[in-house]
Amino acid sequence: MGIEKAFENLSEEILQPWKIVNKIEDFPEIAIVTFNNHTIEIIQNREDIEKISEFHAGFVIPIYSVTHKNKKIAVYQSLIGGAGTAMLLEEMIAKGAKKFVFFGSCGTLNKNIDAGNLIIPTAAYRDEGASYHYMAAGDYIEVKTAEKLSHIMKKLNISHIKGKTWTTDAIYRETRHNMLKRKSEGCITVDMECASIMAVGKFRGAEIYEYLYAEDNLDNIEWERRSMGSVPLNANGKYWQIALDIAAMI
Repeated sequence: MGIEKAFENLSEEILQPWKIVNKIEDFPEIAIVTFNNHTIEIIQNREDIEKISEFHAGFVIPIYSVTHKNKKIAVYQSLIGGAGTAMLLEEMIAKGAKKFVFFGSCGTLNKNIDAGNLIIPTAAYRDEGASYHYMAAGDYIEVKTAEKLSHIMKKLNISHIKGKTWTTDAIYRETRHNMLKRKSEGCITVDMECASIMAVGKFRGAEIYEYLYAEDNLDNIEWERRSMGSVPLNANGKYWQIALDIAAMI
């Protein structure tokens, strides 16, 4: 049986997240999810930071809370990749979170998109595995929150662009042929989680928002590293502040 036949909604899951984690009273309804340890380093200097829970994913991942504009917001660093990110997202929903702001880096499929540019995915090509267990097979999943997020960013005077993203769980198998196919379909970025988290959100009834910041470039004869792995701390701080302001408005 191919992965395109993996989804079925006729029976319940054998292992459900609420059997693993308990719902937490007064758990923040809004969560910010980062993939960057520097974000966690930044927030650890806040006076209002509080550890409110944790994940066990082969090692302990703390879940913190901070307050911004009178809203209590959960924050954690996710695993990289669709499957691990989806697993932690499931557990956060089981704990009580309902709205999520994800932000992380991406590669660009358009050399005219500079490193550091912000991108809101409008749809994600499902070149990963997790989404096929949450919804019927199809090439793309629409990002239902994209327009609302764009509206919020405009209110905050944050420059951004919108476009499709190519979600793959095989970063070292992004071939030139596949890159050009995705680009011809309108994809402007490549990432590792968008399709998975949007599928989980759709299935579980959670609101998932995501913005990406461009790092490396695939749209050239040779791969261009650009800022990949060397984003300055002040830029990480800026991305974090944007996520905070968005979380306070959703």
